[in-house]
Amino acid sequence: MAKVFTITEGVENLGALKSGGQGSVYKARKTGEIITAIKILPTPIASESEDDKHFASFQSEVQKLKKVNEIPNPNVVSIIASGITSSGNLPYIEMEYIEGPDLGELLKPPHDPVFTVKETIKVADQLANALAHCHRAGIKHGDIKSNNIKFNQRTGNYILLDFGLSVMSDEQRRTSIRYAGAIEFMAPEQSAGETLFETDVYSYGIILFELLSGTVPFPLTNKGEMARNAVMLAHMETLPPDIVSLRREALPVCWSNDKKEREMQIPVWLLGMIYKCLEKNTAKRFKSGLELQEFIHLGTVTDQTKVVGMVPVAATAMLAANEQTWRNEIYKLQTQVEEKENLLTELQYQVDSKEKELYQARFSKSTGISKPAFFVVLFVALGLAGFTAYTNFYNPSKDIQTEIVTQADKKLNVAIDSPVIIPGKPIKKARMRLIKTISSTAHAISPKKPGFNADSISANNELHRGKEYEIINTAYFYTTPDKNSGSKIYITPGNVMLKIMEEKNGFSYVIFTSSEGKITKGWLLKKDFIPANDY
Repeated sequence: MAKVFTITEGVENLGALKSGGQGSVYKARKTGEIITAIKILPTPIASESEDDKHFASFQSEVQKLKKVNEIPNPNVVSIIASGITSSGNLPYIEMEYIEGPDLGELLKPPHDPVFTVKETIKVADQLANALAHCHRAGIKHGDIKSNNIKFNQRTGNYILLDFGLSVMSDEQRRTSIRYAGAIEFMAPEQSAGETLFETDVYSYGIILFELLSGTVPFPLTNKGEMARNAVMLAHMETLPPDIVSLRREALPVCWSNDKKEREMQIPVWLLGMIYKCLEKNTAKRFKSGLELQEFIHLGTVTDQTKVVGMVPVAATAMLAANEQTWRNEIYKLQTQVEEKENLLTELQYQVDSKEKELYQARFSKSTGISKPAFFVVLFVALGLAGFTAYTNFYNPSKDIQTEIVTQADKKLNVAIDSPVIIPGKPIKKARMRLIKTISSTAHAISPKKPGFNADSISANNELHRGKEYEIINTAYFYTTPDKNSGSKIYITPGNVMLKIMEEKNGFSYVIFTSSEGKITKGWLLKKDFIPANDY
């Protein structure tokens, strides 16, 4: 049980109603029979002096709240008083006590899990009226959520409560939101500590989303820090789900089929309004409660006959609000296409490389002498060598004469390219020259593949071994050696090394390995890098 302490003189503390990161609310009784609700803020004030920044900020915001009550509003709780508690020096705001359940309680058993369309429109109208009243006075609530909106059983109106966050300093507000706020109802900008009129509009949209679908767009799975961060990230990046589909699944089983069918007929203007409230960009939302109120008036007066009866129609109504969805999808598909094109280029290059390697292997075999030809050459060479040895052995004293063969000497029947034996050289030397001559002749007459350039193979092998290069300009990858085939992938200048695989049209096909070991292949402009030893 909460500790009961003295709030201030003339006020009897009747016990805690609820407690949260923005403070605690107590039920109290003033002198007599007047029941009130007192919001006590968690940050103590050292002194009631303008020198205390917390006290000065509190007093400034309280003055704004008093403006809200200058003209009473049936949908805004009345502020009765404010001050500093006798115990603990905590600032407090005293408000009228509203008897009745809040919206969060009305969505739980024994109540239905969703509101009827008619009751949702009533909440939308009355809450927009409350926001318009506050925004007109310059007050940003900053903490709109299900349990801050109560149904007044006495009047039948919905009432906006708890202005505790609005009277905090910016620093207190940021801390409170970050660690204790109702994260499911927070606008994206609140993650950075901002509170705007559009912030209240975003939370308003979540309230209506919850009433129609039975759930908030991004539910909190647990109270851990990771879960809170995940929800806030979803507010900033993820589009809200389809209200119509969620509502269809959440309709009470106790409703008749006729009632279910009627309750799926959601006005188009209502869906469009909710999704506009939930825009990530504040500039795309309604600017304030005043714009909301005007939009609802136009919707209920001019668009009553336009309803959403089926999911496809609902999807059409939501198309404008969810335009960014399609843009994101197109971007993802374009990225996938680029990745596939890069992969195709890489595979094509690998195929070309394998074909070159295979041809090189075949070419090296085809340039050799066939077995029959080899044995014929070997037999002739051995025969000539034997004859020479025999002549030299049986005629040791006879000098070997050198014959100089010229084309002018027509009396000699000697072939122009017959081997010439040089005097004084051993027989083995002559035999080797003979074999070399025959082999060269056989190699010269061996068939070559049409169009094949042996020099290009040699150069290509050198290219495959390659040199290391360094980037000197930001180098973008191209899918083909063409400036019209550029991609969004690039390498920044620095200590990165490349291997050049092929060159064409002022481009080089490179293999780049990042520091994490990831390999990227593609065409780079040659002007964007230089050899490492020139850098």
